[in-house]
Amino acid sequence: MKLYLVQHGESVAKEINPDRPLSAQGEHDVKQVAGHLQQAGVFVGKIRHSGKTRARQTAEILAKALLKNGKTETIKSIAPNDPVDPLAVSIPELDTNTMIVGHLPFMAKLVSYLITGKDDHSFLTYRPGSIVCLEQDENQTWQIQWMIRPDCL
Repeated sequence: MKLYLVQHGESVAKEINPDRPLSAQGEHDVKQVAGHLQQAGVFVGKIRHSGKTRARQTAEILAKALLKNGKTETIKSIAPNDPVDPLAVSIPELDTNTMIVGHLPFMAKLVSYLITGKDDHSFLTYRPGSIVCLEQDENQTWQIQWMIRPDCL
């Protein structure tokens, strides 16, 4: 199974809109990443997001390109400063390639937790709209397969 961990696309400032939807650049970046992944043959069985507007919009854009069937789902306990272990312990229950769209620092801490068992190691630098692909090996150990950032496309 593959796990795709996504930081939502760039959002507008809180002073402009307290709901913080995607900016025009954020929407463009996420569409570009989604198209790149679709061309590469990436598809997922589930897309879950935090429910915050910017994460939901990011998930919906990605779903149009990558979700085989179904709709995106809102999940709790993935706010920026939530602990990662409640979500991490539920990941083995997933039965299909899954994408999770959330926020920093939560997403970076989740990568660290899955790789090392601790959430305080820094392996990579997320930028808005970035996706990290993790995959479990035969020993059920998570490994980073690749990362895509919009500024690299």
